[in-house]
Amino acid sequence: GAGKTTLLNMLLNVWAPDTGEVRLGTNLAPVILDQRRETLDPEQTVAQSLTGGSGDTVTVAGQSRHVVGYMKDFSFRPEQARTPVGALSGGERARLTLARAFARPSNLLALDEPTNDLDLETLDLFQELLADYPGTVLLVSHDRDFLDRVVTSVIASEGNGRWVEYAGGYTDMLTQRPAAAASPAMVGRQPRTAPRVNAGAATPSRRMSYNDHRALEMLPARITSLQARIDVLTSALADPDLYARDAAQFNNTTSALAAARDELIAAEEQWLSLEMLREEIDGA
Repeated sequence: GAGKTTLLNMLLNVWAPDTGEVRLGTNLAPVILDQRRETLDPEQTVAQSLTGGSGDTVTVAGQSRHVVGYMKDFSFRPEQARTPVGALSGGERARLTLARAFARPSNLLALDEPTNDLDLETLDLFQELLADYPGTVLLVSHDRDFLDRVVTSVIASEGNGRWVEYAGGYTDMLTQRPAAAASPAMVGRQPRTAPRVNAGAATPSRRMSYNDHRALEMLPARITSLQARIDVLTSALADPDLYARDAAQFNNTTSALAAARDELIAAEEQWLSLEMLREEIDGA
């Protein structure tokens, strides 16, 4: 709700700002990685989706590669070259989207929640691809561990339309932004991003209600439960035959996963907001 996706789209001139202007370099060649994968044609095969529908080669970093060999880099089997995109699992479609993005010539890569639906193996590959990418990467993510591994600076919303850039990763940002420091009680399972907080909402004189204390006590277990549910749903979608076997179940599982992720983000942001309030009151 802080406007991260809006900011990303304005920086790329996808959306026009209400005031002011965005000036882009004349040689800018951006590629936008679509987190919802609307650009994938379900009727195309995997190979056609990568080659643009013609030929059997792709150009990656200026070099021509056979599409099947390139598919293997993203954990696709050779026989999947003729598999329709609509029959792929959620994880496979996420990998296909990554493969398409890195096969396009660019010097600016824009990523909005790119780690959704990625298994651990693909996530490791994705980190290697980003590390080797020669251009600039603009990344929106709620995955704080991923941010710590790949980014060199963090642009954080401070409320009221104000954004501040911090050097380093997410953890580095927290050390430079003391008010957003997380509680040791949540180490290893801490919320992965800081919510937008109205600077005037919490003052030293404000008291936490009984419901606030109760929510702060219960939310860690709720967050752990949601994370476990997301793991189960993600594993179910990793089944490559699920869509072909039961399209309705695939769609229901996909919807349930999206809902669980939304609930997790809301729970994490509520916990962090309450924890910040508690620390501010205790330190008053």
